[in-house]
Amino acid sequence: MPQILESLMVICFGISWPISIAKSWKSRTSKGKSVIFLLFVFIGYISGILSKVIMGKLTYVVIFYVINLILVGTDILLYFRNERIDKQREASAKS
Repeated sequence: MPQILESLMVICFGISWPISIAKSWKSRTSKGKSVIFLLFVFIGYISGILSKVIMGKLTYVVIFYVINLILVGTDILLYFRNERIDKQREASAKS
C-alpha cells in the first residue's frame, strides 16, 4: 500500500509537468518562470531516486521519479531556450 500511495503522489506531481512544458514551448518566454524552483524540484527527484537506490528498494515507483525528472529537465532546458529568445527580442527592440 505505501508504494501505491507514493506512486499516486509522484503521478499527481507529474501531471503538471507536461502542462508546464507545453506552456514554456508555446510562450517562448522565460518570464513568469523560476529556474531556481525548477532546479530545486530537479534535485528533489534526484534525491528521491538516490534514496531508493541506497536503500535497495528499487520498485516500479522509481519509474515515475525518472519520468518526472526527465520532464522537469525538459522544462529547465526550455527555460534557458526561452531566456535566450527573450534576450534576442530585447536586442532587436533596442536596434
